[in-house]
Amino acid sequence: LHLELPWVEKYRPQKLGDVVGNTETIQALRRIAQDGNVPHLILSGTPGIGKTTAVLCLARELLGGDGRLLKEAVLELNASDDRGIDVVRNMIKTFAQKKVTLPHNRHKMVILDEADSITASAQQALRRTMEIYSNSTRFVFCCNQSSKIIEPLQSRCSILRFNRLRDEDVLLVLKRILHHEHVHTYTDDGLGALIFTCDGDMRQAVNNLQSVYYGFGLVSSDNVFKLVDMPNPLVVRRMLTDALRGHVDAALAVLRDLCGKGYSALDIVNVCFRVCKTIGGDGVDGGRQLEVLRRVGECQMRVVEGVGSYLQLSGMVVGVAGVEG
Repeated sequence: LHLELPWVEKYRPQKLGDVVGNTETIQALRRIAQDGNVPHLILSGTPGIGKTTAVLCLARELLGGDGRLLKEAVLELNASDDRGIDVVRNMIKTFAQKKVTLPHNRHKMVILDEADSITASAQQALRRTMEIYSNSTRFVFCCNQSSKIIEPLQSRCSILRFNRLRDEDVLLVLKRILHHEHVHTYTDDGLGALIFTCDGDMRQAVNNLQSVYYGFGLVSSDNVFKLVDMPNPLVVRRMLTDALRGHVDAALAVLRDLCGKGYSALDIVNVCFRVCKTIGGDGVDGGRQLEVLRRVGECQMRVVEGVGSYLQLSGMVVGVAGVEG
């Protein structure tokens, strides 16, 4: 029986050398893998940028890729597991006490994924466990915000930060997957749309690529925006450009059309904000661009607070039209 894996799992890197982006952080992990003496670690950063993949690659390289050792010497717990104080007292403590024959200068690893959702009492209980068993077991916390981890645990760990992936890194991986899957039905603007919609999140980019290919058979920008249900940034750019040129009626007509398609005010204003960052190439000088960003930012703040009406978006468009050059 041949079961096809999701592409995000099928092409998950197996070695630290295959992980793209965050070069300095990956280099630090490679030095740790060579030295062998792993400190307690906190890996922090936004979702989908390779934190869990990097730590699993680190464990694999430390243990020489031995599947049996990986099962015995690595305990991985994520948000789907119960991680209250009982788990810390029982499962993690039992694992830390377990005798495992490892190569010289290697340790057992406890990987706590999405650690910022571990309860405060469980984090407090981990403090003593980390100290008592530090000679045989090392802890790695993966989280979106390191500030959600209590100070006493932070002081026991080295903190490595992961940044959002650059567009070039995401494009490199997408093209590699398309080559391996023998997919030729794609356009450059389709790949550009995938990169725009993922916003540095590799997992989302690969999942969207697979969904668009299997759903439509062609990876084009129109199909990508249909799938992710996000306003097309080219349409939003036209709306803002019309407003800046003083064509308020044309800009409001585009806005009406977007609202008529069922996009929420938050979706529209978020895409406006991201498009504003690149609008400088349309002959808009720096001062006007900053003022446009301020107007869109104010509207975004009101929409996030719950005032997501068509009136707010219309006010934003008219405000942008009033920005003088």
